[in-house]
Amino acid sequence: MPPGRRERKKAATRQKIADAALRLFLERGYDAVGIRDVAAEADVAVTTLFSHFASKEALVFEQDENFEQRLTQAVTGRAPHEPLIPALRREIHALVRHCTADGAAPIWRMVDESPALREYEESMRLRHAESLATAITADPDLPATTTACRTIARFVIDAYSLAREAADPEAAVDEIFQMIEAAWGTATAGQAP
Repeated sequence: MPPGRRERKKAATRQKIADAALRLFLERGYDAVGIRDVAAEADVAVTTLFSHFASKEALVFEQDENFEQRLTQAVTGRAPHEPLIPALRREIHALVRHCTADGAAPIWRMVDESPALREYEESMRLRHAESLATAITADPDLPATTTACRTIARFVIDAYSLAREAADPEAAVDEIFQMIEAAWGTATAGQAP
């Protein structure tokens, strides 16, 4: 069902704020830009900005919720009897293509240069891994312990980060997922679904 007018306006405002923030961060540097600067550039009140983003760091990672939902959807939305690891590999490939597309390098350089952004990214990755582990654990067709599910989820999240930094991201995803597939096979060997 298409979103209503109010939801479309909220989404447009959120995107306007995120675009203004990114533009300012890339022009002036992340540390040189304040929240008030972003609000002024987006022509919104500071309270409006905070109703869409919990922190300055969240402005850089504005696709955070979408990323997390896509990962859990790769588990919960896969076809009946579709193996888990190929579904996750497909999603990680798509996410890595998105984050290594033209224009993404300056953003990742900014993240790498900012301790606050690196710390935020790390906490975000841990949260994504926990959400993914919860989705895997909840699937009654997947015969694995909670520890195995949490471990595989961390591997998948790390695969995204490692591939994003590789010279050949697509090849890196495939190489990493060969190891993830082997680990998952070992973790689930002999366990009934």
